[in-house]
Amino acid sequence: MSRIAIDPFPAESKLNSLFESAWGSARPGYAAGVLERSLAHIGAYDDERLVGFVNVAWDGGVHAFLLDTTVAPEWQRQGLATKLVQKAAEVARERGAEWLHVDYEPHLEGFYRGCGFGPTAAGLMALR
Repeated sequence: MSRIAIDPFPAESKLNSLFESAWGSARPGYAAGVLERSLAHIGAYDDERLVGFVNVAWDGGVHAFLLDTTVAPEWQRQGLATKLVQKAAEVARERGAEWLHVDYEPHLEGFYRGCGFGPTAAGLMALR
């Protein structure tokens, strides 16, 4: 069983190792450059190994945004991502957010609906 930590500020190497295992690429500078500006972030640990992560960005007001929900491949399909999203929603609510947004690819719709997200119209503009 993993333990869930609120705002663990994982080391860059641990976060990059998780991103590489799940997504095939690291995100240099993420731990230092992004997390300090987040409303919250949630980590899941198996002993000292980071095996799950989600970031809660925000607008400084009532809107929070779920980003980078990530679970190590060997921990997937065991409910860990759901626990991370639930804890992120709980912490965002406690810290004053009134709305929690998430964007996702079509194959993840069932997962996010199962977490309590409803459909909404949104737009996206590619900048690169």
